[in-house]
Amino acid sequence: MTPAADAGSRAGARAMRADAARNRERLLHVALRAFSSEEEVTLGAIARQAGVGIGTLYRHFPTREALVEAVYRGELARLRATAGELLASLPPDAALRAWMDGFAGFVTAKRGMAETLRAIAATGAISHAQTQQTLTVTIESLLDAGAEAGTLRGDIAAGDVLATLTGICLVAGTPDQREQARRLLDLLMDGLRTIGAAAPAGGLPTAVMTSGRALRSCLLESGAVSDGGARCQQTARHWRY
Repeated sequence: MTPAADAGSRAGARAMRADAARNRERLLHVALRAFSSEEEVTLGAIARQAGVGIGTLYRHFPTREALVEAVYRGELARLRATAGELLASLPPDAALRAWMDGFAGFVTAKRGMAETLRAIAATGAISHAQTQQTLTVTIESLLDAGAEAGTLRGDIAAGDVLATLTGICLVAGTPDQREQARRLLDLLMDGLRTIGAAAPAGGLPTAVMTSGRALRSCLLESGAVSDGGARCQQTARHWRY
């Protein structure tokens, strides 16, 4: 093979690799969006929405489990990386609040992957402990930055914040509950800041008080003694990983 032909072959191989990488990223993007919806989705539908053939999908992800695991790991890595990016561009308290929105999106996607994630976890490929450690360390970095800046309390355990975030997403994790989730996350942030805004005259708005009661009920219920508790227990099964 001549030098020119060899160079052309290498360039062609690089182009093929770049095209394959783009296809993979497109598949992951479409899969994340599909898993975040409340509809059952097939691999064929994901391939069509990504603009590739089903054979291309299977070359990258031979099984549904492989696709779900890739989406899950990608979103977990994104949450970890986003914390540093947010801290570089926002004050720590604002960075934490923005990160919470990303966490809520992660949880929404997990709902659509729950059954498959349990099957993957049974193989030992992922574990609740690993996920919890990653998220706890990430939240801790945001809390530490806020404590150093004087905007966030320094006596809050990252694990407690993660548990509360989980509770919020349990009671307000569906697409039609986004506004309630926003209010609950704002309430959580008020408890984390060193100086909270004073409650409005006449007390908190009814909608906010209702949201607070829903969160407290879900976090304290342990025996399915009410509709709220039963829902929390049912939904919690999707949260193990």
